[in-house]
Amino acid sequence: MTIHTQATRAESGIDAARGLQMYSQMARIRVFEERVNELYTRAIMPGLAHLYIGQEAVAVGVCAQLEPDDYITSTHRGHGHCLAKGAQPDRMFAELLGKEAGYCRGRGGSMHIADPATGNLGANAIVAGSAGVATGAAFSAKWRGSGQVAVCFFGEGALGQGVLYEVMNLAQLWLLPVVYVCENNLYNEYTHYRETTAGEVLARPAAFGMHAEQVDGQDVRAVFAAAGRLVTRARSGGGPAFLQCDTYRYRGHHVGDINRVFYRSKEEEQEWMTTRDPLARFGDWLCRLGFADPADLEACFVTARHEIETAAQFALDSPFPDASDVQRHVYA
Repeated sequence: MTIHTQATRAESGIDAARGLQMYSQMARIRVFEERVNELYTRAIMPGLAHLYIGQEAVAVGVCAQLEPDDYITSTHRGHGHCLAKGAQPDRMFAELLGKEAGYCRGRGGSMHIADPATGNLGANAIVAGSAGVATGAAFSAKWRGSGQVAVCFFGEGALGQGVLYEVMNLAQLWLLPVVYVCENNLYNEYTHYRETTAGEVLARPAAFGMHAEQVDGQDVRAVFAAAGRLVTRARSGGGPAFLQCDTYRYRGHHVGDINRVFYRSKEEEQEWMTTRDPLARFGDWLCRLGFADPADLEACFVTARHEIETAAQFALDSPFPDASDVQRHVYA
């Protein structure tokens, strides 16, 4: 078990070009999610979405270490993972709005976006539901000798699901190239994880003899450095690993979770947003090292807002699927 709280400049392996690229990706995810929230509150988007705002450093830090043909699986809070792995925001918005141009032709919505072309094997509304998919993909990669790695994103709530332990056991026995990334944002919906999860998180992979690390999930440098170690290890035949990223969701469990004071305080939220914001911290670091200046950072947001607004408008203008197509790709 290894705990890394932060990464130095040398350890992170981030230069000016990569730093600005990663900051831009984090800004893009945040602006996307803010637009999703607006579409919901204006009653334009059907159903619910689970916003990734506050957790951007995890998706970006991990996916920046992956090759285009590496695999990921995602969760109900999966927009950030999808974008970080290469999904296009216009097709994502179309899916959220139930439009024909969406990744699942409007059938899946927010929690079921998949994009095999970029290695995204799908988000999953079932807690820990994609653990078997990611592990199976890793088994396939090892069997084929393709050199690919699979990353399984899940929240700390998945630690209460037996399937996660079943597949981790097999992954360790067979030394599969899979990295299990636990995004611990403290709350299982409306309950603090300490009320639902006995013992320590890293004791679980340790029980299987699995290599495990813990990092500050609000520090994209630390996530990037740890992901680099674990992905390289898995790709070279070292077997699976478990990465705990301590993070925080700024918004509610879903977009309708507005009044959160019955399970966490406004002071707690403010503390995380003002002192541990992943974009602010990374932006400060980029400026301190001379990799960027405030104007560069603002330009990233300007570009992101333009791209996201264009993508949202594309989805708004797109047609719904034809009613006669309702049973296509539906099996019983």
